Amino acid sequence: MTVSYPRDPGTPVSHLPFSPVVVAGDLVFISGQASVDEAGQIVSDSFEGEFRRSIENVRKVLAAAGCTLADVIQTRNYVRDPADVPLYNQLYREYFSEPFPTRTTITNCLPPALKYEIEAVAVKAKS
Repeated sequence: MTVSYPRDPGTPVSHLPFSPVVVAGDLVFISGQASVDEAGQIVSDSFEGEFRRSIENVRKVLAAAGCTLADVIQTRNYVRDPADVPLYNQLYREYFSEPFPTRTTITNCLPPALKYEIEAVAVKAKS
């Protein structure tokens, strides 16, 4: 099995010790993506703003691996405030459609600087 760590110039990076994406065979593993800029600096915003920025970061990281959101088969989501869960569910449907990826959602788990974070697993389409 081939393992690679693709990265495009616009792929968000962090000063922390992890890779944004690891491709192992046909599986694509996306590290937690939050509301950060390309240099990994947190961009505070409303829940919706942070959610959208996080998903766009996932989209960029997936693109570096040759995938799109349609290739995602699993997500793990972290929502700081349980009161944001209804909005989270509404926004999630804008980015993922049936059949939905499998999903885990955990609340009350992020530091005050973040309102939302997502990690994902995708499968590369056969070429």
